[in-house]
Amino acid sequence: MHSLSSLIQSESTPFGVMDSARATSFLFALLLATTCNAVDPCPPAQSHDSDLSLIHIYGKCSPFDPPKPDSWINTVMDMASKDPFRVKYLSSLATQKTVSVPIASGQNVLNVGNYLVRVKIGTPGQLMFMVLDTSSDAAWVPCSGCAGCSSTTFAPNSSTTYGPLDCSTAQCTQVHGLSCPATGTSACSFNQSYGGDSSFAATLSQDSIGLGTDTLPGFTFGCINAVSGGSVPPQGLIGLGRGPMSLLTQAGQRYLGVFSYCLPSFKSYYFSGSLKLGPVGQPKSIRTTPLLRNPHRPSLYYVNLTGVSVGRVLVPVDPALLAFDPNTGAGTIIDSGTVITRFVQPIYNAIRDEFRKQMNGPFSSLGAFDTCFAATNEDIAPPVTFHFTDMDLKLPTENTLIHSSSGSLACLAMAAAPNNVNSVLNVIANLQQQNLRILYDVVNSRLGIAREPCN
Repeated sequence: MHSLSSLIQSESTPFGVMDSARATSFLFALLLATTCNAVDPCPPAQSHDSDLSLIHIYGKCSPFDPPKPDSWINTVMDMASKDPFRVKYLSSLATQKTVSVPIASGQNVLNVGNYLVRVKIGTPGQLMFMVLDTSSDAAWVPCSGCAGCSSTTFAPNSSTTYGPLDCSTAQCTQVHGLSCPATGTSACSFNQSYGGDSSFAATLSQDSIGLGTDTLPGFTFGCINAVSGGSVPPQGLIGLGRGPMSLLTQAGQRYLGVFSYCLPSFKSYYFSGSLKLGPVGQPKSIRTTPLLRNPHRPSLYYVNLTGVSVGRVLVPVDPALLAFDPNTGAGTIIDSGTVITRFVQPIYNAIRDEFRKQMNGPFSSLGAFDTCFAATNEDIAPPVTFHFTDMDLKLPTENTLIHSSSGSLACLAMAAAPNNVNSVLNVIANLQQQNLRILYDVVNSRLGIAREPCN
């Protein structure tokens, strides 16, 4: 490996020596390149389609180190403990309430957003590992000089295709928390909350983004310049919701409003699944249920959950607790960023009680899970089935139960919505989606689910 000084000295000039101004410029550019680019622990093989690797935030192929817990189950439980922030955030989106975001020093620990995709931004492309979020409309990335961000940032000055947008552009009307003057023009600056406990300030910008072999020119995103709180993804986020600023909408005819993902099991050493963009390569035969649309928050993917069975028993719940109501935000969504499925309290209580009735106990609690039992009794645990319009999803055991680090306990891997959230929203989370191909067909308003080993 060459040192910076040897690289500078090797740069030829008519006199064989680089002048000080050029040396300073070259050194700055080289330092910028070495400090801003993300490190890829598992460079992908050359791909010829829009099938991208989907990486768990703490998997082997992620650039991020897991938190302190000494086992994967403890890591998962730690992540699940952050779900209340996520549920509060999603509930606020559904009901269009204002989220109160505390001001705190910037932290670089990712509390929400569990799966990453490789994205190259700018020309030439700068690699970033961005969180995939199906419940967000927009994309944003930390930029050079960002206060409170991680050391890996996008360098706009190194891209020949980068450009900030001003307040007069149509895209600027789509962002929240605008800071634009009443008269005249200025950069389109905005503030946004995320995850229930964090916020950031950014400038709306455009540049090319690369997804596998695809390049989307003129993609609009937020260039973050300051972060507060611990939930803003360290290398940015790419939203796959249905709003006007989402990847699907901006891609237009490229992907025709279709994408799917397969989330790997937490038990997989490599934690690598896949994201397929566009109709090519999607399952030919797949069960589907209608996607419902909340006009107050079109990005959220609502489905009509009509009931839940434990074993052969259809759990008795008030249909009103499952009903979709766009005015209140009530209903059920499918979300990529919540770890364990959360039901409103009466529904969860009914599911839990029926599960306990068929298991016969004794039961204990472990972290967010209140129905744990001896793992030796796992074989008699009843299956849980979600009933949707036109489709039933019988959860495999690995999507229903989670084990303690010692392996001695197994727990029902679901929970009630947090008590401090006046939530009417049920959330089908990513642990329940693992090793399933989840297909989103926005144009035809349908969600499909098929069994698939994702690891």
